[in-house]
Amino acid sequence: MEEKIFDVAQKDAGQRLDRYLAALFPDLSRGAIQRAIRREEISFNHTHGIDKSAVPKRLKPAFILQGGERIIWKMVERPSLVPRRLDITIIYKDNDILIIDKPSGLVVHPGAGTKGVTLVEGLLMEQELPVGDDPIRPGIVHRLDKETSGVMVVALTSLAMEDLKQQFAAHRVVKRYLAVVDGVIVEDKGMIDSPVGRDIKRPWRMAVAAAGRSSQTEFRVLKRSAKQTLLLITPKSGRTHQIRVHMSHIGHPVYGDLLYGGTKASRLFLHSWRLAMFHPQTKEWMKFTTDVPLEFLGTEVQGS
Repeated sequence: MEEKIFDVAQKDAGQRLDRYLAALFPDLSRGAIQRAIRREEISFNHTHGIDKSAVPKRLKPAFILQGGERIIWKMVERPSLVPRRLDITIIYKDNDILIIDKPSGLVVHPGAGTKGVTLVEGLLMEQELPVGDDPIRPGIVHRLDKETSGVMVVALTSLAMEDLKQQFAAHRVVKRYLAVVDGVIVEDKGMIDSPVGRDIKRPWRMAVAAAGRSSQTEFRVLKRSAKQTLLLITPKSGRTHQIRVHMSHIGHPVYGDLLYGGTKASRLFLHSWRLAMFHPQTKEWMKFTTDVPLEFLGTEVQGS
């Protein structure tokens, strides 16, 4: 890890923090700099003649510099991409998009502590992917957790990448999941509307938190057994671990989700079953569906 230290001159007062850093590091995109700020890799060591109460404990990209701050940037080395052979089930492909059926246990892109081949590295063996504002996530416009399986879209052009990101941001993409959860849910359907944010006590996971971001998860019961419930789930927002956090919050964690209190199982029983969106080039409304994993068919809720 490389550490860079520099002082903000008075002539730079009034600038946003992210724009100030972008001028110092023209080879880095503003998106990459904003992510570094949010990951708290950038901090103020001390300030000269500035009211310290005006400096938040957690900096944001839009923080306005006053001049006199000493900035420390702990530049963490990012993993590199190495194309590797990987057997990937392709549901659909054209010049703009690739629809795949991601297996459970496969990480989407490299990151801290990632071991083994990732989806991105497997895709790079067969084709080029557009690089956005994060070099280790070429073509990626959304993600599934390592343990979650199912349908996922990958952009094959820069235009498709930008269009799909906008669709996800505007909640125009419809995602439906199948989940087996612990316990019997009495209601036939419901909506969980609780903010999701970083768990303060356990920062490696998420939690329902008052200071979190607005999050909504709709569910409908498909089948019940004595100990489990099979659900069709439609997330209305796209927070990290949202479905897992919300189901745990109402006392019905996803089967196999040890991180959020679920019963131990062979895998996480959460599957991205259907994805619907507008094609980034033709604007046609398209739906893609995957088969239910064989493991789901062997659970008590399916066999009862």
